[in-house]
Amino acid sequence: MKLVSATKANLLKSKRELDLTREGFQLLDEKRRILVGELVSLVHIVERAEEELDREIRKGYELMDKAVINMGRVKIEELALGVDINYNIYFSTRRIMGVNIFSINLDIKENAPSYSPLGVSFYVDEAKEKFKDIVNLIVQLAEKRIALLRISRELRKTIRKVNALEKIHIPFYERTVKYISERLDEETRESFSMLKLIRERLGKI
Repeated sequence: MKLVSATKANLLKSKRELDLTREGFQLLDEKRRILVGELVSLVHIVERAEEELDREIRKGYELMDKAVINMGRVKIEELALGVDINYNIYFSTRRIMGVNIFSINLDIKENAPSYSPLGVSFYVDEAKEKFKDIVNLIVQLAEKRIALLRISRELRKTIRKVNALEKIHIPFYERTVKYISERLDEETRESFSMLKLIRERLGKI
């Protein structure tokens, strides 16, 4: 520990620094708890979103397989070329404990009809609608995964700061205050003893 001069001014300064450091620790520790809660919640949300996406993709390919069986692969490919769907993605941000979190909105516009309904299996329409839903689920999952990554990164930084305050800075200021207080007490006792000795000697004169 780097020693500082044992003065009342340094004692007051060290006590202020200790109070500020403890306050900072409490705020960061609260932030850490909130981020942990957000992270745990997001992990569950992402897991459910991944499971839902997997289910919907399987359903989509099942519908596509039925459409191919009914109409043939070549015909399905020809119909697919006529589908005109535009996807527009819009971003906005919000902040959670100092972390910028993206909100992603998907706008799907289809220039229908893409093909004549005559002679076209209803599985084609079902598959097309299903894959539109799948794209939307992918966007939602991407939003949650990005949030998960950003919050986990901020949580790691916060934990490092909390640990530094708890293990390094707070103990340092506690030791400094203790050292200065003990030195001042010792100097006071020495001064009192010296004053007492002087008085005793003057009394003998």
